[in-house]
Amino acid sequence: MNNKKGPQAVSAVMQQLRGKGGAPRALTNSERKFLESSTLIQGAAADAKDAAYLARELVQASLPHSNPGDLPLWTRRNGDVTLAIQPGINIRTGKSYGYPYGTIPRLLLFWITTEAIRIRSRRLELGHSLNGFMADLGLNPDTGGGKRGDAKRLRDQMERLFRSRFSLECYEVQDDQAGNGWIDMQVAPKGQMWWSEKQPDQGALWGSWIELGEDFYRAVTAAPVPVDMRALRALKRSPLALDLYAWLTYEAFRAQHSRRSRFETWVQLHGHMGGEYANPKDFRRKAKAALTKIRAVYPGLKLGKRQGGIEVLVGSQSAIQPRDPRLEKPVD
Repeated sequence: MNNKKGPQAVSAVMQQLRGKGGAPRALTNSERKFLESSTLIQGAAADAKDAAYLARELVQASLPHSNPGDLPLWTRRNGDVTLAIQPGINIRTGKSYGYPYGTIPRLLLFWITTEAIRIRSRRLELGHSLNGFMADLGLNPDTGGGKRGDAKRLRDQMERLFRSRFSLECYEVQDDQAGNGWIDMQVAPKGQMWWSEKQPDQGALWGSWIELGEDFYRAVTAAPVPVDMRALRALKRSPLALDLYAWLTYEAFRAQHSRRSRFETWVQLHGHMGGEYANPKDFRRKAKAALTKIRAVYPGLKLGKRQGGIEVLVGSQSAIQPRDPRLEKPVD
C-alpha cells in the first residue's frame, strides 16, 4: 500500500466519508471535526504537550471491541503472549461490573499511562467534576446524562476498567524445554469516585482518585509506546482505529531502530486486534477503512506495497519522538 502525504491523505478521507458514486452528501459534525483535526495535524508536528502513552503489551494484545457478555474470562492472544481479563464484582449487588470494552476504556488507558508517567505515582487524581475529566479524554459533556450520553458511558466504563483484573502470560520453548511466565494485576485496588453522571458539571466536595495496583503500574510504565493525543481524539469513535493506530506507531518505532521494515499479515492482525470479527474478510475491510483515516492523522507513517497485510517501512517516523530514556530502544 502506498502512503498518501498531506492533502492527499485528507482528500482520501473526504472521499471515503462522502461515499463512492451517487449524489454527494453533507458531512456530519463529527466528520467535519475529523477533517479539521487531520488538517491541523498535517500542518503542525506534535510537541510534548500532545504526547500520550500506552503500555506495549496493550498495543500487542488489545481490549474487547464489543461487550463479551456474561463470561468468566475473556482472552486475546498474540503469538506467545496472551492477555486475559476478569471482571470485578460489585459487592453490594453480588453481580459483575462487566468487561471494559469499546473506545472509552482505551482512552482511559492512554490517560492512565500518560498521567502515571508524568507524575511518577500510582495515585492518580481524577478531579472534582466529571465534566473536567471528560474534557481531558476528549469526550463531550454536552451529550447529556442519558444511557447513551458520554457521561453515563464513561462512569460505567471507569468502573468496569478500574475494578477488573488483567493477566499476561508468555509461553516459550527453549532447547526443547517449554515454560510459561505470568503476572496477574488488579488495575486499581483503591479509589474514590464522587461524581454524578446526571450532573457532570457539578463539582464534588472531595476529589475523585484511583490508586493503581503496584504490578499494573510497573507494567504500564515499563516500556510505553508514545502516540499523538490529537490523533487519539480524532479516532475516538472507533476502537479498531485506536488499536491499529497504536500498533502502527509502535511498529514504526521498531522499524526505525532495527532499520528493517515491519510486516504483519491480515491473519496475524485479526488475531490480536480483531477477534470479535468472525469473518477475517470483514475485519480486513474495516481495518482498511480505518487505515485511510489513520494516514490522515499520522503524517510520519510510510507503508509499503507488500500484499496480504500491512508493511511499515523504515522511513516511518514515530508519532511522538521519545525523550524518556526508557523509550529510546524498543523491546521485542
